[in-house]
Amino acid sequence: MSVSFKTRCLGPAYRGRMSPRFDAIGLVVSDMAASVAFYRRLGFGFGEGAEREPHVEAELPGGLRLLLDTEDTVRSFHPGWRRPSGSGRASLALRCETPGEVDAVYEEVVGAGHHGELKPWDAFWGQRYAVVHDPDGNGVDLFAPLA
Repeated sequence: MSVSFKTRCLGPAYRGRMSPRFDAIGLVVSDMAASVAFYRRLGFGFGEGAEREPHVEAELPGGLRLLLDTEDTVRSFHPGWRRPSGSGRASLALRCETPGEVDAVYEEVVGAGHHGELKPWDAFWGQRYAVVHDPDGNGVDLFAPLA
């Protein structure tokens, strides 16, 4: 009996023994109100009053979710948890419709007082590309294909 290429390469998930699927991206935030305001500015739909909650979710196109939890919430179920140090702990990438939208979103976010890590530029890989930081220093890449 021969084992198919898909079965060999994809393993147990393909064979039906497991069925996990990518569902959400979770970030631990130090200031829920600041983080909700930042991500709302980028178009994430958090519900009314989210800035006062210890855990919030925003559904993304395609069914994925962005989850934000306060440090205290994480410590409530993981008492030994400590905030990782250094930058670049997590990064999100947001596709914009046009190169001009990359510039406009970058200017809006930086104009609202958030850190602009990398100003918009025409990257050699064929994208208009920029990076801003959320209130906890997580990178948010903004990109759009160049014409």
